[in-house]
Amino acid sequence: MLKLIAAVAFVSLCSTLTVCAQKSVVRPPGAEPSASWSHGILVGDTLFISGMGEDANGKIPGVFEAEVKQALDNVGAVLKTGGMSSGDVVSVQVYLTDAETFERMNAVYKAYFKEPRPTRTTVVVAKLVGQGHIEITTTARK
Repeated sequence: MLKLIAAVAFVSLCSTLTVCAQKSVVRPPGAEPSASWSHGILVGDTLFISGMGEDANGKIPGVFEAEVKQALDNVGAVLKTGGMSSGDVVSVQVYLTDAETFERMNAVYKAYFKEPRPTRTTVVVAKLVGQGHIEITTTARK
């Protein structure tokens, strides 16, 4: 019976902590807020970052490797604002519009994320919203 009471108390505590965890928007300096998405959301010590490939002027770089670097730089700006770095990233999702660009993306990616690299899923999609060829979303934890 004591084990059952302890288990119920533990589940109740975990539920309370989850409900009490505050969500806060993390937006790099100079970044404009969007009506439909957030650059990053911090919940407790976990930061969820949207995939963004445009530069500060909303332009997509003309060279694919530059677009990958821009997407990673955007992730880095949100990480920095949230008090984290690329070393805190635990999971990455990469969306490519062309499977033929995988190795080119991977070369830039490996220069950005050092060992041990985060988990990663790479998906080839028919199209992204806008003119981009890649989006990278991440989850980081302090």
